[in-house]
Amino acid sequence: MQVESSGKVSYNKNILLSVINLAAKEISGVAGLCRNFGGSWLGKKMSGNYCEGVRVSQSTNGLVIDIYLNIYSNYKVAEVAARVQENVKSGITTMMDVDVNAINIRVMGIEFLQTAQDEAKK
Repeated sequence: MQVESSGKVSYNKNILLSVINLAAKEISGVAGLCRNFGGSWLGKKMSGNYCEGVRVSQSTNGLVIDIYLNIYSNYKVAEVAARVQENVKSGITTMMDVDVNAINIRVMGIEFLQTAQDEAKK
């Protein structure tokens, strides 16, 4: 039996944002995604295309994804950023049929891991 499809598949933006968010957090070295940055005016400017450290916009060649994150101090920023880009692209292309034009990683901060010695001093 052959089924012909003449319909169109669409995705809720919250699903897309969730896939991106989870794929970014899977990478070792990512301390977390930035919830707030640049003040409250930025949240208004980004409106519904922003969700906990992820902003998505549409270009003529596909999606442009900006990911705002913090990285642990004992990891190389460039390597973590490249792995996040790869994992996000893989997650989107595996789960959804959408074109991705660019994935921009914006490192907003470095988080320092507390060692057992630091904890003992408290």
